[in-house]
Amino acid sequence: MSPGGDRMTAETSQPYRERFFFARDGLRLHARDYPPAIPDDSRAPIVCLAGLSRNARDFHPFACTIADELGRRVVALDYRGRGRSEVDANKANYTLAVECADVETALEALGIENAVFVGTSRGGLILHLLAVAAPHRLKGVILNDIGPVIEPKGLQEIAAYLNRPQTPGNWEEAAAILRNTHGAAFPALSQDDWHDMAHAIYVERDGAIVADFDPAIARQLLAVDLTGPLPDLWAQFDAFRPFPMLAIRGEHSSLLSPGTLAAMARRHPRLTTFTAAGQGHAPLLHKPDVLAAIKDFLLTV
Repeated sequence: MSPGGDRMTAETSQPYRERFFFARDGLRLHARDYPPAIPDDSRAPIVCLAGLSRNARDFHPFACTIADELGRRVVALDYRGRGRSEVDANKANYTLAVECADVETALEALGIENAVFVGTSRGGLILHLLAVAAPHRLKGVILNDIGPVIEPKGLQEIAAYLNRPQTPGNWEEAAAILRNTHGAAFPALSQDDWHDMAHAIYVERDGAIVADFDPAIARQLLAVDLTGPLPDLWAQFDAFRPFPMLAIRGEHSSLLSPGTLAAMARRHPRLTTFTAAGQGHAPLLHKPDVLAAIKDFLLTV
């Protein structure tokens, strides 16, 4: 287990299981599986999908709360090349289509017939594909600061900071790097939040603190033309229409615009929207206002 995982687990009484399984091409993948102390077997489990360079640790405080307070099993996945999943030697496999297939493999390996999915950023894009390829897997959807239209400016910002060399000398410096990079968009975050984020994003390897993803994933963004509108996923978004949905937008998000969020609400008859005050891309799900909105939604699904 990574030092980040050890630290955060020690701060809670909620255990999780480390689950390993193999993708269709043989790559070893990882997930965290949070069993509830008192399970509500009438409700579908929650499956959490992280952002482009992120991993299962992002969801730790959220998963602990949902498992403990709502009695729901929560599973958080590490995509290939992130967290405890293996790095892919074939960098061309870092695509939405391959990662969507990996999600289906994870569901099979973990014995999950269907679930309520939480997709943050890239995780939400993967869900657009899953809704078309395997709609029977969905019971409900939570999109966290992502929709069928991505603002180029937001993706430019992500490409810039992920490809900027940053090597913190200690965990305090790691938190400071994140605060200096993202603080203007996240006035709602406390010092503890930045420290927890550091332990979710970075890992200690061979005495160095490094970002916990294959750098090739970030380099892919440098090849994307971000000077104009990006292809949209409205056709795939329409596949969500049969399912209840909560769409969360960070108040200061540069990736999901208010206009796109409003268009999503007009197009989807069962969609509820929520704006996370004082947060940018992508909102922390365990902050009290966001968590309350999610818990209200989950009580209906």
